[in-house]
Amino acid sequence: MKLAIGVGTLAELAGVGLTATATWLIMRAAEHPPMQALTVAIVAVRTLALAKGALRYLERLTSHKAVLSEAVELRGRVYDDLAHRRHVPSGTALTRIVTNVDQQLDTRLRATLPWITAALTGAVVAIASGFSLPLVAGLLINLALLPWLAVRTPRDLTPLRARLTEQTTELVHSKEELIAYGLFDERLRAATRTAKELSREERTRDLTPLAIAVQFGAALLMLAQHEPAWLIMAAVATFEITVPLAALTKPVPEPTDEPEPAHEPEALELTGRTAIVGPSGSGKTTLLNAVARKLEPSRGALADAHVFHTTVRTNVLLAKPDATQEELDRAAGIAELDLDWDRVVGERGEEISGGQRQRLILTRSVLANPEVLLLDEPTEGLDPEQADRVLGKVLDDCQGTALVVTHREEQLALFDHVRHRGPIGHEHVGRVG
Repeated sequence: MKLAIGVGTLAELAGVGLTATATWLIMRAAEHPPMQALTVAIVAVRTLALAKGALRYLERLTSHKAVLSEAVELRGRVYDDLAHRRHVPSGTALTRIVTNVDQQLDTRLRATLPWITAALTGAVVAIASGFSLPLVAGLLINLALLPWLAVRTPRDLTPLRARLTEQTTELVHSKEELIAYGLFDERLRAATRTAKELSREERTRDLTPLAIAVQFGAALLMLAQHEPAWLIMAAVATFEITVPLAALTKPVPEPTDEPEPAHEPEALELTGRTAIVGPSGSGKTTLLNAVARKLEPSRGALADAHVFHTTVRTNVLLAKPDATQEELDRAAGIAELDLDWDRVVGERGEEISGGQRQRLILTRSVLANPEVLLLDEPTEGLDPEQADRVLGKVLDDCQGTALVVTHREEQLALFDHVRHRGPIGHEHVGRVG
Protein backbone atom coordinates (compact mmCIF):
# COMPACT_ATOMS: atom_id res chain seq x y z
CA MET A 1 0.00 0.00 0.00
CA LYS A 2 2.94 2.36 0.64
CA LEU A 3 4.00 1.99 -2.99
CA ALA A 4 0.46 2.83 -4.14
CA ILE A 5 0.43 5.95 -1.92
CA GLY A 6 3.77 7.12 -3.28
CA VAL A 7 2.85 6.53 -6.92
CA GLY A 8 -0.60 8.10 -6.40
CA THR A 9 0.93 11.22 -4.87
CA LEU A 10 3.32 11.56 -7.79
CA ALA A 11 0.41 11.15 -10.23
CA GLU A 12 -1.61 13.88 -8.48
CA LEU A 13 1.38 16.21 -8.36
CA ALA A 14 1.88 15.60 -12.08
CA GLY A 15 -1.75 16.60 -12.65
CA VAL A 16 -1.45 19.74 -10.53
CA GLY A 17 1.84 20.64 -12.20
CA LEU A 18 0.28 20.07 -15.62
CA THR A 19 -2.62 22.43 -14.82
CA ALA A 20 -0.33 25.10 -13.42
CA THR A 21 2.21 24.86 -16.25
CA ALA A 22 -0.46 24.85 -18.95
CA THR A 23 -2.10 27.92 -17.39
CA TRP A 24 1.23 29.75 -17.25
CA LEU A 25 1.98 28.72 -20.85
CA ILE A 26 -1.34 30.08 -22.13
CA MET A 27 -0.95 33.39 -20.32
CA ARG A 28 2.67 33.75 -21.39
CA ALA A 29 1.87 32.89 -25.00
CA ALA A 30 -0.74 35.67 -25.03
CA GLU A 31 2.16 38.12 -24.62
CA HIS A 32 3.70 36.87 -27.92
CA PRO A 33 7.19 36.20 -26.53
CA PRO A 34 10.00 34.59 -28.55
CA MET A 35 9.45 30.89 -29.14
CA GLN A 36 12.53 30.08 -27.12
CA ALA A 37 10.84 31.48 -24.01
CA LEU A 38 8.07 28.88 -24.26
CA THR A 39 10.16 25.82 -25.13
CA VAL A 40 10.74 24.67 -21.55
CA ALA A 41 7.06 25.08 -20.65
CA ILE A 42 5.94 23.18 -23.77
CA VAL A 43 8.26 20.28 -22.98
CA ALA A 44 7.12 20.33 -19.34
CA VAL A 45 3.44 20.17 -20.36
CA ARG A 46 4.05 17.20 -22.63
CA THR A 47 6.19 15.42 -20.05
CA LEU A 48 3.71 15.97 -17.22
CA ALA A 49 0.80 14.82 -19.40
CA LEU A 50 2.57 11.57 -20.24
CA ALA A 51 3.77 11.09 -16.66
CA LYS A 52 0.27 11.63 -15.23
CA GLY A 53 -1.24 8.88 -17.39
CA ALA A 54 1.57 6.40 -16.71
CA LEU A 55 1.65 7.09 -12.98
CA ARG A 56 -2.15 6.89 -12.74
CA TYR A 57 -2.12 3.45 -14.37
CA LEU A 58 0.67 2.29 -12.06
CA GLU A 59 -1.20 3.63 -9.03
CA ARG A 60 -4.35 1.70 -10.00
CA LEU A 61 -2.31 -1.44 -10.52
CA THR A 62 -0.46 -1.29 -7.20
CA SER A 63 -3.46 -0.19 -5.11
CA HIS A 64 -5.80 -2.87 -6.46
CA LYS A 65 -3.13 -5.53 -6.00
CA ALA A 66 -2.63 -4.49 -2.38
CA VAL A 67 -6.37 -4.41 -1.61
CA LEU A 68 -7.04 -7.74 -3.33
CA SER A 69 -4.29 -9.33 -1.24
CA GLU A 70 -5.97 -7.95 1.88
CA ALA A 71 -9.35 -9.22 0.63
CA VAL A 72 -8.10 -12.81 0.42
CA GLU A 73 -6.84 -12.71 4.00
CA LEU A 74 -9.83 -10.83 5.43
CA ARG A 75 -12.49 -12.96 3.75
CA GLY A 76 -10.65 -16.10 4.84
CA ARG A 77 -10.68 -14.95 8.47
CA VAL A 78 -14.39 -14.10 8.28
CA TYR A 79 -15.21 -17.48 6.73
CA ASP A 80 -13.23 -19.33 9.43
CA ASP A 81 -15.04 -17.36 12.12
CA LEU A 82 -18.45 -18.19 10.66
CA ALA A 83 -17.54 -21.86 10.22
CA HIS A 84 -16.68 -22.20 13.92
CA ARG A 85 -19.66 -20.32 15.35
CA ARG A 86 -22.00 -22.26 17.57
CA HIS A 87 -25.05 -20.96 15.73
CA VAL A 88 -25.60 -19.71 12.20
CA PRO A 89 -26.31 -15.94 12.04
CA SER A 90 -29.57 -14.75 10.54
CA GLY A 91 -29.81 -13.56 6.95
CA THR A 92 -29.72 -9.93 8.06
CA ALA A 93 -26.60 -10.50 10.15
CA LEU A 94 -24.88 -12.29 7.27
CA THR A 95 -25.78 -9.41 4.95
CA ARG A 96 -24.26 -6.98 7.44
CA ILE A 97 -21.10 -9.09 7.70
CA VAL A 98 -20.71 -9.12 3.92
CA THR A 99 -21.42 -5.38 3.78
CA ASN A 100 -18.83 -4.64 6.47
CA VAL A 101 -16.17 -6.70 4.69
CA ASP A 102 -16.90 -5.00 1.37
CA GLN A 103 -16.96 -1.57 3.01
CA GLN A 104 -13.64 -2.13 4.74
CA LEU A 105 -11.97 -3.09 1.46
CA ASP A 106 -13.76 -0.32 -0.43
CA THR A 107 -12.69 2.19 2.21
CA ARG A 108 -9.04 1.23 1.82
CA LEU A 109 -9.21 1.66 -1.94
CA ARG A 110 -11.60 4.58 -2.35
CA ALA A 111 -11.22 6.61 0.85
CA THR A 112 -8.04 5.92 2.83
CA LEU A 113 -5.71 5.87 -0.16
CA PRO A 114 -7.23 8.98 -1.84
CA TRP A 115 -7.26 10.85 1.49
CA ILE A 116 -3.57 10.23 2.17
CA THR A 117 -2.69 11.05 -1.44
CA ALA A 118 -4.73 14.26 -1.34
CA ALA A 119 -3.17 15.29 2.00
CA LEU A 120 0.37 14.80 0.70
CA THR A 121 -0.41 16.59 -2.57
CA GLY A 122 -2.13 19.43 -0.72
CA ALA A 123 0.85 19.82 1.60
CA VAL A 124 3.24 20.17 -1.34
CA VAL A 125 0.98 22.72 -3.07
CA ALA A 126 0.53 24.67 0.19
CA ILE A 127 4.28 24.89 0.63
CA ALA A 128 4.74 25.93 -3.02
CA SER A 129 2.10 28.67 -2.57
CA GLY A 130 3.82 30.11 0.46
CA PHE A 131 0.92 28.88 2.62
CA SER A 132 -1.78 30.93 0.96
CA LEU A 133 -4.50 31.34 3.61
CA PRO A 134 -7.56 30.59 1.36
CA LEU A 135 -5.84 27.51 -0.07
CA VAL A 136 -4.87 26.14 3.35
CA ALA A 137 -8.37 26.82 4.75
CA GLY A 138 -10.03 25.08 1.81
CA LEU A 139 -7.78 22.05 2.15
CA LEU A 140 -8.50 21.76 5.87
CA ILE A 141 -12.26 21.87 5.24
CA ASN A 142 -12.16 19.26 2.48
CA LEU A 143 -9.69 16.97 4.27
CA ALA A 144 -11.12 17.19 7.80
CA LEU A 145 -14.54 18.82 8.15
CA LEU A 146 -16.35 17.16 5.24
CA PRO A 147 -15.35 13.59 6.17
CA TRP A 148 -16.38 14.26 9.77
CA LEU A 149 -19.79 15.53 8.67
CA ALA A 150 -20.31 12.48 6.46
CA VAL A 151 -19.42 9.98 9.21
CA ARG A 152 -21.33 11.52 12.13
CA THR A 153 -24.81 10.77 10.71
CA PRO A 154 -24.62 7.19 9.36
CA ARG A 155 -27.72 5.32 8.21
CA ASP A 156 -28.35 1.58 8.44
CA LEU A 157 -28.99 0.58 4.85
CA THR A 158 -28.76 -3.17 5.55
CA PRO A 159 -32.51 -3.85 5.14
CA LEU A 160 -32.49 -2.21 1.71
CA ARG A 161 -29.34 -4.07 0.64
CA ALA A 162 -30.77 -7.37 1.91
CA ARG A 163 -34.03 -6.79 0.05
CA LEU A 164 -32.19 -5.97 -3.18
CA THR A 165 -29.99 -9.06 -2.80
CA GLU A 166 -33.05 -11.26 -2.27
CA GLN A 167 -34.88 -9.78 -5.26
CA THR A 168 -31.83 -10.07 -7.52
CA THR A 169 -31.25 -13.69 -6.50
CA GLU A 170 -34.87 -14.52 -7.24
CA LEU A 171 -34.68 -12.88 -10.68
CA VAL A 172 -31.48 -14.75 -11.59
CA HIS A 173 -32.17 -18.20 -10.20
CA SER A 174 -35.97 -18.40 -10.61
CA LYS A 175 -36.28 -16.65 -13.96
CA GLU A 176 -38.00 -19.57 -15.72
CA GLU A 177 -40.58 -20.06 -12.97
CA LEU A 178 -41.35 -16.33 -12.79
CA ILE A 179 -41.82 -16.13 -16.56
CA ALA A 180 -44.05 -19.20 -16.49
CA TYR A 181 -46.34 -17.60 -13.92
CA GLY A 182 -46.20 -14.15 -15.53
CA LEU A 183 -44.44 -12.58 -12.53
CA PHE A 184 -41.04 -11.72 -14.00
CA ASP A 185 -41.85 -8.14 -15.05
CA GLU A 186 -43.49 -7.41 -11.71
CA ARG A 187 -40.47 -8.72 -9.75
CA LEU A 188 -38.10 -6.80 -12.05
CA ARG A 189 -39.98 -3.55 -11.40
CA ALA A 190 -39.87 -4.20 -7.66
CA ALA A 191 -36.10 -4.79 -7.77
CA THR A 192 -35.65 -1.62 -9.82
CA ARG A 193 -37.59 0.41 -7.25
CA THR A 194 -35.44 -1.01 -4.46
CA ALA A 195 -32.23 -0.23 -6.35
CA LYS A 196 -33.37 3.37 -6.92
CA GLU A 197 -34.34 3.76 -3.27
CA LEU A 198 -30.96 2.44 -2.13
CA SER A 199 -29.16 4.74 -4.56
CA ARG A 200 -31.20 7.71 -3.33
CA GLU A 201 -30.43 6.92 0.32
CA GLU A 202 -26.72 6.55 -0.41
CA ARG A 203 -26.68 9.88 -2.27
CA THR A 204 -27.99 11.68 0.82
CA ARG A 205 -24.59 11.05 2.41
CA ASP A 206 -22.85 12.79 -0.46
CA LEU A 207 -21.51 16.21 0.53
CA THR A 208 -19.95 16.82 -2.90
CA PRO A 209 -21.90 20.08 -3.51
CA LEU A 210 -20.47 21.53 -0.30
CA ALA A 211 -16.97 20.38 -1.30
CA ILE A 212 -17.31 22.06 -4.70
CA ALA A 213 -18.48 25.27 -3.04
CA VAL A 214 -15.41 25.18 -0.80
CA GLN A 215 -13.19 24.53 -3.80
CA PHE A 216 -14.33 27.51 -5.87
CA GLY A 217 -14.81 29.71 -2.82
CA ALA A 218 -11.14 29.30 -1.96
CA ALA A 219 -10.18 29.96 -5.60
CA LEU A 220 -12.24 33.19 -5.63
CA LEU A 221 -10.58 34.38 -2.42
CA MET A 222 -7.17 33.69 -3.94
CA LEU A 223 -8.23 35.67 -7.00
CA ALA A 224 -9.33 38.57 -4.78
CA GLN A 225 -5.87 38.55 -3.17
CA HIS A 226 -4.35 38.86 -6.65
CA GLU A 227 -2.63 35.50 -6.51
CA PRO A 228 -1.02 34.38 -9.81
CA ALA A 229 -3.40 32.66 -12.20
CA TRP A 230 -1.22 29.57 -12.44
CA LEU A 231 -1.33 29.19 -8.64
CA ILE A 232 -5.12 29.61 -8.56
CA MET A 233 -5.53 26.89 -11.20
CA ALA A 234 -3.11 24.66 -9.32
CA ALA A 235 -5.23 25.15 -6.18
CA VAL A 236 -8.38 24.20 -8.08
CA ALA A 237 -6.65 21.07 -9.36
CA THR A 238 -5.66 20.22 -5.79
CA PHE A 239 -9.22 20.62 -4.52
CA GLU A 240 -10.52 18.35 -7.28
CA ILE A 241 -8.52 15.57 -5.66
CA THR A 242 -10.23 16.11 -2.29
CA VAL A 243 -13.82 16.50 -3.54
CA PRO A 244 -14.51 12.72 -3.87
CA LEU A 245 -13.65 12.25 -0.19
CA ALA A 246 -16.92 13.94 0.76
CA ALA A 247 -18.87 11.00 -0.70
CA LEU A 248 -16.43 8.18 0.04
CA THR A 249 -15.66 8.55 3.72
CA LYS A 250 -15.17 5.60 6.03
CA PRO A 251 -18.56 4.09 6.99
CA VAL A 252 -19.44 3.02 10.50
CA PRO A 253 -19.53 -0.82 10.72
CA GLU A 254 -23.04 -2.19 10.96
CA PRO A 255 -23.88 -4.30 14.05
CA THR A 256 -23.70 -8.07 13.53
CA ASP A 257 -23.98 -9.40 17.09
CA GLU A 258 -27.00 -11.55 17.76
CA PRO A 259 -28.12 -13.44 20.86
CA GLU A 260 -27.74 -17.17 20.55
CA PRO A 261 -30.96 -19.18 20.37
CA ALA A 262 -32.49 -19.61 23.79
CA HIS A 263 -33.59 -23.20 23.18
CA GLU A 264 -31.31 -26.19 22.94
CA PRO A 265 -31.97 -28.67 20.13
CA GLU A 266 -33.14 -32.06 21.29
CA ALA A 267 -30.41 -34.58 21.96
CA LEU A 268 -30.04 -37.55 19.64
CA GLU A 269 -28.18 -40.73 20.37
CA LEU A 270 -26.01 -41.14 17.29
CA THR A 271 -25.73 -44.90 16.95
CA GLY A 272 -26.50 -47.16 14.04
CA ARG A 273 -28.69 -46.04 11.17
CA THR A 274 -31.45 -43.60 12.13
CA ALA A 275 -34.19 -42.12 9.95
CA ILE A 276 -35.89 -38.79 10.69
CA VAL A 277 -39.38 -38.56 9.24
CA GLY A 278 -42.29 -36.17 9.60
CA PRO A 279 -44.52 -33.73 7.73
CA SER A 280 -43.08 -30.80 5.77
CA GLY A 281 -42.13 -27.92 8.03
CA SER A 282 -41.83 -30.06 11.16
CA GLY A 283 -38.16 -29.24 11.62
CA LYS A 284 -36.39 -32.28 10.18
CA THR A 285 -33.71 -30.30 8.35
CA THR A 286 -33.37 -27.89 11.29
CA LEU A 287 -32.67 -30.83 13.58
CA LEU A 288 -30.09 -32.22 11.17
CA ASN A 289 -28.34 -28.82 10.97
CA ALA A 290 -28.37 -28.54 14.78
CA VAL A 291 -26.71 -31.95 15.07
CA ALA A 292 -24.11 -30.97 12.47
CA ARG A 293 -23.20 -27.82 14.38
CA LYS A 294 -22.83 -29.76 17.64
CA LEU A 295 -20.39 -32.24 16.13
CA GLU A 296 -16.78 -31.31 16.85
CA PRO A 297 -14.62 -33.40 14.50
CA SER A 298 -11.28 -34.47 15.90
CA ARG A 299 -9.97 -34.97 12.39
CA GLY A 300 -11.08 -34.40 8.83
CA ALA A 301 -13.60 -31.68 7.97
CA LEU A 302 -17.29 -31.03 7.67
CA ALA A 303 -18.43 -30.97 4.01
CA ASP A 304 -21.67 -29.71 2.53
CA ALA A 305 -23.54 -30.74 -0.60
CA HIS A 306 -22.39 -27.90 -2.83
CA VAL A 307 -21.57 -28.80 -6.41
CA PHE A 308 -18.81 -26.72 -7.99
CA HIS A 309 -18.45 -25.56 -11.58
CA THR A 310 -15.82 -28.14 -12.50
CA THR A 311 -15.54 -31.79 -13.52
CA VAL A 312 -17.27 -34.73 -11.87
CA ARG A 313 -13.88 -36.09 -10.82
CA THR A 314 -12.83 -32.87 -9.09
CA ASN A 315 -16.19 -32.57 -7.30
CA VAL A 316 -15.94 -36.12 -5.94
CA LEU A 317 -12.26 -35.85 -5.04
CA LEU A 318 -13.12 -33.09 -2.58
CA ALA A 319 -13.99 -35.90 -0.16
CA LYS A 320 -10.62 -37.64 -0.58
CA PRO A 321 -8.06 -35.81 -2.76
CA ASP A 322 -5.66 -38.79 -2.87
CA ALA A 323 -8.29 -41.36 -3.88
CA THR A 324 -7.32 -43.85 -6.56
CA GLN A 325 -9.34 -44.49 -9.69
CA GLU A 326 -10.40 -47.83 -8.22
CA GLU A 327 -11.81 -46.08 -5.15
CA LEU A 328 -13.63 -43.55 -7.34
CA ASP A 329 -15.19 -46.29 -9.44
CA ARG A 330 -16.26 -48.23 -6.36
CA ALA A 331 -17.97 -45.17 -4.81
CA ALA A 332 -19.66 -44.36 -8.14
CA GLY A 333 -20.91 -47.93 -8.38
CA ILE A 334 -22.51 -47.78 -4.95
CA ALA A 335 -24.27 -44.48 -5.77
CA GLU A 336 -25.02 -45.64 -9.34
CA LEU A 337 -23.35 -42.51 -10.77
CA ASP A 338 -23.48 -42.72 -14.56
CA LEU A 339 -21.48 -39.59 -15.50
CA ASP A 340 -18.14 -39.38 -17.28
CA TRP A 341 -15.42 -38.40 -14.81
CA ASP A 342 -14.22 -35.53 -17.00
CA ARG A 343 -17.64 -34.00 -17.61
CA VAL A 344 -18.09 -30.40 -16.40
CA VAL A 345 -21.26 -30.18 -14.32
CA GLY A 346 -21.84 -26.41 -14.57
CA GLU A 347 -22.49 -23.86 -11.85
CA ARG A 348 -24.31 -25.60 -8.96
CA GLY A 349 -24.65 -28.66 -11.21
CA GLU A 350 -26.93 -26.98 -13.74
CA GLU A 351 -25.53 -29.02 -16.66
CA ILE A 352 -26.69 -32.33 -15.18
CA SER A 353 -30.08 -33.59 -14.00
CA GLY A 354 -31.27 -33.34 -10.42
CA GLY A 355 -30.96 -37.07 -9.95
CA GLN A 356 -27.41 -37.10 -11.30
CA ARG A 357 -26.53 -34.25 -8.95
CA GLN A 358 -27.87 -36.23 -5.98
CA ARG A 359 -25.89 -39.31 -6.98
CA LEU A 360 -22.73 -37.22 -7.44
CA ILE A 361 -23.10 -35.92 -3.89
CA LEU A 362 -23.75 -39.45 -2.61
CA THR A 363 -20.63 -40.64 -4.42
CA ARG A 364 -18.65 -37.98 -2.59
CA SER A 365 -20.18 -39.10 0.71
CA VAL A 366 -19.35 -42.76 0.06
CA LEU A 367 -15.77 -41.88 -0.86
CA ALA A 368 -15.36 -39.81 2.31
CA ASN A 369 -16.45 -42.77 4.49
CA PRO A 370 -17.11 -40.51 7.52
CA GLU A 371 -17.66 -41.69 11.07
CA VAL A 372 -20.95 -39.75 11.10
CA LEU A 373 -22.96 -39.45 7.86
CA LEU A 374 -25.74 -36.82 7.77
CA LEU A 375 -28.04 -36.93 4.73
CA ASP A 376 -31.04 -34.71 3.98
CA GLU A 377 -33.39 -36.32 1.43
CA PRO A 378 -30.40 -37.93 -0.31
CA THR A 379 -32.39 -39.69 -3.03
CA GLU A 380 -34.72 -36.84 -3.97
CA GLY A 381 -34.99 -36.65 -7.76
CA LEU A 382 -34.54 -40.41 -8.29
CA ASP A 383 -37.34 -42.74 -9.26
CA PRO A 384 -38.66 -44.72 -6.24
CA GLU A 385 -37.11 -48.05 -7.17
CA GLN A 386 -33.66 -46.57 -7.78
CA ALA A 387 -33.97 -44.31 -4.72
CA ASP A 388 -34.55 -47.27 -2.39
CA ARG A 389 -31.82 -49.34 -4.04
CA VAL A 390 -29.18 -46.59 -3.93
CA LEU A 391 -29.94 -45.59 -0.33
CA GLY A 392 -29.76 -49.23 0.72
CA LYS A 393 -26.31 -49.65 -0.84
CA VAL A 394 -25.06 -46.39 0.70
CA LEU A 395 -26.26 -47.43 4.17
CA ASP A 396 -24.77 -50.91 3.81
CA ASP A 397 -21.42 -49.35 2.91
CA CYS A 398 -21.54 -46.90 5.84
CA GLN A 399 -19.39 -48.28 8.67
CA GLY A 400 -20.17 -45.49 11.11
CA THR A 401 -23.34 -43.69 12.20
CA ALA A 402 -25.90 -42.58 9.62
CA LEU A 403 -28.63 -39.98 10.29
CA VAL A 404 -30.98 -39.54 7.32
CA VAL A 405 -33.94 -37.24 6.72
CA THR A 406 -36.45 -38.97 4.45
CA HIS A 407 -40.11 -38.72 3.51
CA ARG A 408 -40.45 -42.22 2.05
CA GLU A 409 -41.92 -44.69 4.51
CA GLU A 410 -40.88 -47.47 2.13
CA GLN A 411 -37.27 -46.82 3.11
CA LEU A 412 -37.77 -47.12 6.87
CA ALA A 413 -36.99 -50.84 6.87
CA LEU A 414 -33.40 -49.92 5.94
CA PHE A 415 -32.84 -48.24 9.32
CA ASP A 416 -32.20 -49.41 12.88
CA HIS A 417 -34.12 -46.51 14.43
CA VAL A 418 -36.80 -44.05 13.31
CA ARG A 419 -37.52 -40.70 14.90
CA HIS A 420 -40.68 -38.77 14.05
CA ARG A 421 -40.96 -35.00 13.99
CA GLY A 422 -44.40 -33.60 14.70
CA PRO A 423 -47.56 -35.61 15.46
CA ILE A 424 -47.07 -39.39 15.62
CA GLY A 425 -49.69 -41.13 13.50
CA HIS A 426 -48.37 -44.68 13.00
CA GLU A 427 -46.31 -47.44 14.58
CA HIS A 428 -42.89 -46.91 13.05
CA VAL A 429 -41.35 -45.20 16.08
CA GLY A 430 -38.56 -47.17 17.69
CA ARG A 431 -36.74 -50.23 16.43
CA VAL A 432 -37.32 -51.28 12.82
CA GLY A 433 -36.54 -54.58 11.06
